[in-house]
Amino acid sequence: MASGLTLETDAAEVGLDAGRLERLDRRLARWVDDGQLPGFLVTVSRHGRLAHVGRYGSRDVENGLPVEEDTRWRIFSMTKPVTSVAAMMLYEEGAFELTDPITKWLPEFAETRVYVAGSAMKPVTQPQVEPIRVWHLLTHMSGLTYGFHHAHPVDAIYRAMGHEWGTPPGADSAEVCRQWASAPLVFQPGSEWNYGVSTDVLGRLVEVVSGQTLDAFFEDRIFRPLGMTETSFGLREDDDAASLARLYAAVPGKPGGPATAFAPIDAMGEAAHRKPTFLSGGGGLVSTAADYLRFCEMLRRGGSFDGGRLLGPRTLAHMVRNHLPGNADLESFGRPLFAETPLRGVGFGLGFSMVIDPARYGGVASTGDYSWGGAASTAFYVDPVEDTVVSFYTQLLPSSTLPIRAYLRALVNQAIVN
Repeated sequence: MASGLTLETDAAEVGLDAGRLERLDRRLARWVDDGQLPGFLVTVSRHGRLAHVGRYGSRDVENGLPVEEDTRWRIFSMTKPVTSVAAMMLYEEGAFELTDPITKWLPEFAETRVYVAGSAMKPVTQPQVEPIRVWHLLTHMSGLTYGFHHAHPVDAIYRAMGHEWGTPPGADSAEVCRQWASAPLVFQPGSEWNYGVSTDVLGRLVEVVSGQTLDAFFEDRIFRPLGMTETSFGLREDDDAASLARLYAAVPGKPGGPATAFAPIDAMGEAAHRKPTFLSGGGGLVSTAADYLRFCEMLRRGGSFDGGRLLGPRTLAHMVRNHLPGNADLESFGRPLFAETPLRGVGFGLGFSMVIDPARYGGVASTGDYSWGGAASTAFYVDPVEDTVVSFYTQLLPSSTLPIRAYLRALVNQAIVN
């Protein structure tokens, strides 16, 4: 695969119908024309060859800047698979077992208690029956949460400490982990699934085990071997600030117009214009479509890309199988507040969700198709059955505003004809 987003094949050569692929661009462009989406970039690859790139609309509506192929995007939670891969690279080196308690490296979590009743002001707690293990961080079964959920008293405790869509000013990864460890867990580790700061804690674990800051580990061990030259924690000093798309949030539409519109949220968006103090393994990276495609291709190819092997294929296969007990899906085992991916027919592994029952999932998909997305509506998926990689970029919060991810699968899969 060439660097950048140069098309490497005619769609028909890899079993895709070019005319049918245009339906994908038209559906996405309709959201832009209706004023519900600022702009987008979408890529479709098959058999390791980039066959389709679609882009439309603006990366900065107010200043009339279009989406370009080298536009940088806040990928938010699409950082999580990168951190999960980093952790599993250390696992392959014998640095830890997946069943090890994290207190071997993060002793602050030894005394963390578990919520059982009460309010955010007066929680009733009990000791951990099961310690948080490395495996619990990778699977989001640790009992940690997010302050922005607004669904549980512990979420409110996080917000009171300054953890909602950001972290307290000046706090690094060591400090934020100490703060999270001082709050109760939502449940006993391993007993439920809840989307939260687990991968941020995992990023801190990578730092302690490796002896490197998370940005240095990513650069040395992942980005440089994969040729990912445009991915970093916030913009670097020599990066063009105008290349970073503006961040928008959905707002109610006007009477007679679309149900939702959007408005810039510069206070939150400005954070990505510089390297942060807290290197969030759960959501801190900015990247380009070309860079992240190289990461996705490494996944599709079983851990190796462009001469750089990060993981063994058996390790990666273990990461993308369902680890929920009894092969349960997120609807039955997860907490219903989660909105970044469908819950029915979807399992969760070590850093990725995957389709375990396409019929229950409710759309055309392959069993074993694995994916993740970000809070600003970015998304990717890898389909091992059809040998496809699809990625999508925009900057619209929250990710549940439009059913983009369901449409991606439907409109790519209908274009696969051979």
